[in-house]
Amino acid sequence: MNFEEAKKRAIKLRELINDYRYQYHVLDRSTMSEGASDSLKHELSEIEAKYPELITPDSPTQRVAGEVSKAFRSVAHSSRMLSLNDVFNSDELFAWEARIKKLAKNEIFNFFADLKLDGLACALRYEQGLLTLALTRGDGVRGEDVTINVRTIESVPLKLNDMPDGVVEVRGEIVMYKEKFEQLNAERKANNLPLFANPRNTASGTIRQLDPRLVAKRPLTFHAYDIIQHPKMPKTHMEVYAELNRLGFITNKMAKDFKSLTEITSFIKKWEMDRTSLPYNTDGMVIKINDKSLYKKLGVVGKAPRGAVAYKYPAEEATTVVKDIVISIGRTGAATPVAVFDPVVVSGSTVKHASLHNADEIERKDVRVGDTVIIYKAGDIIPQVERVLKELRPDKTRRYNFEAELEAQYPDMEFYRPEGEAVYRAKGTSDPLLLKRALQHFASKSALDIDTLGEKNVNALVESGMVKDLADIYTLTNEQLLKLDRFAEVSAQKLIDSIASTKTPQLSRFLYALGIRHVGVQTAIDIAQHFKKLDNVGTATLEELKAIDGVGDIVADSLYLWFDEEDNHQLLAKFRSLGVWPADAVQLGGVLTGKSFVITGSLKTMSRDEAANKTRSLGGIYQTSVGKTTDYLVAGANTGMSKLEKASKYNTKVIDEKTFLKLIG
Repeated sequence: MNFEEAKKRAIKLRELINDYRYQYHVLDRSTMSEGASDSLKHELSEIEAKYPELITPDSPTQRVAGEVSKAFRSVAHSSRMLSLNDVFNSDELFAWEARIKKLAKNEIFNFFADLKLDGLACALRYEQGLLTLALTRGDGVRGEDVTINVRTIESVPLKLNDMPDGVVEVRGEIVMYKEKFEQLNAERKANNLPLFANPRNTASGTIRQLDPRLVAKRPLTFHAYDIIQHPKMPKTHMEVYAELNRLGFITNKMAKDFKSLTEITSFIKKWEMDRTSLPYNTDGMVIKINDKSLYKKLGVVGKAPRGAVAYKYPAEEATTVVKDIVISIGRTGAATPVAVFDPVVVSGSTVKHASLHNADEIERKDVRVGDTVIIYKAGDIIPQVERVLKELRPDKTRRYNFEAELEAQYPDMEFYRPEGEAVYRAKGTSDPLLLKRALQHFASKSALDIDTLGEKNVNALVESGMVKDLADIYTLTNEQLLKLDRFAEVSAQKLIDSIASTKTPQLSRFLYALGIRHVGVQTAIDIAQHFKKLDNVGTATLEELKAIDGVGDIVADSLYLWFDEEDNHQLLAKFRSLGVWPADAVQLGGVLTGKSFVITGSLKTMSRDEAANKTRSLGGIYQTSVGKTTDYLVAGANTGMSKLEKASKYNTKVIDEKTFLKLIG
């Protein structure tokens, strides 16, 4: 390839790669695979290596360039980066509106609202369409020049669409998505590196790294929220977002304009409930006067504009004192330490305990009884201990001895720690506590659905010694049950009949009921459809198990080990001797074959479990969350917006209950 041919090829490659970046990061469309994009970048890099004079500042190969920096220089902002005044309830929000009306007499205005991302504020300057400067907030007047690091962020365009003349300044937030944060921490854990505390701190610390090559390895994303300079300045904040998208930036798709604050309060409540479904963390809502000229006219008080406020959601972190650390034994025998503390409100709900995961985690964080700890909600759902405030640690506290506590709390149980795992597990399944959990699962609706065998009856049967393993329930008699206070003639016979009716269950239900680790309802169906007989599952090789669609290495290993244990051989032999054995699986088929469904909200004609079972019986696939493979989202009453938005994202067809009933006949 001569120089002229290389020049033309490089131009086309840059255009195609930049279009892929725009389509993927801004429009959420994939025009090609990531591997294909990487291949194009590689070709471009080879051309530029051969002809260095073809390298341009906006070339995708130049996202990581330059040497390690010794320090970041301080640069003045073109205009001050302001903060926002906070409001914490609707009364304070309406009081803000009243102040605006006094200042803007006779003005008619509407509002603009968007989620407030929990990240690092950054200003980007473009000259003749090319990125020339990126500054952190700093003190608002001057910021740190982090251009070399920001260039590594794929969602930041190195060249704006349409290459507008003059200067364009865009401001936004650098964040790390929750899923990417978890993946990053998993990699660090595998390499025995300290784990990061949360996505915000990780994003902030990453962008201040002196080595841009390290920054390039961290999955950061830039969300734009304002335009400060532009040759043709948009007139409203809503128009700003449209222009940002046109220029090539990601903006929050839920942002919109409103006629009144009453509408906004409903919007705030909706996202306070649904924000856990977002890929990033948010700590509130930004509300602005939509008209930019009026917004500017209202001016600034201190460091905050009068024309905007931040509605803050309840605190996502709080401190409390650990009163005790107890060990909980799960259905599969996993021993999980749990911190018990004084009640504290986190993310709007009161929590009293938090999982400490395993012995290694307690050791790493050095959590002790009496410690003051910071509590947060992982994914806004699960309470966890972020860290210990050791400055407040009382005298004479002791490190938590996990093995000693296991022995003290469960003196009649024996535990072991499987090689390569961080979790201690109880040996065998005959321990009363484990057996109770296993039997409750065995009788649950998604398993064998044994009517009247709920928690209290399970406890009574196990504690009486009548049931020592799962198979023992099929040996129960009326005479035995009548000896227990919980049963009379009618209730005893009802339980006996319910148990007897499950002697020939569906293979998939029986597999799920056995409580094999990692085997869920859909996985059990996939296994049953593949092997048809339980004996075939038990004699399958590891390679045969891994070959099943929907079964990965972890599930295959778990299945193989379960059927390899002598205790489980004996349990299955006992089931067979009592006439309890699953029917051979029949090939699922019907009007829903190959179609996948998610059901959200409440249905009038059936429960969600019934709808799931009906879907599966007709050959359909029931899923718990909307994804790329979901064909239908069945929207019942009180449907949340998060699933509807995902359905829109993945082009999933949304149907109502009436349409679903027609599909299933």
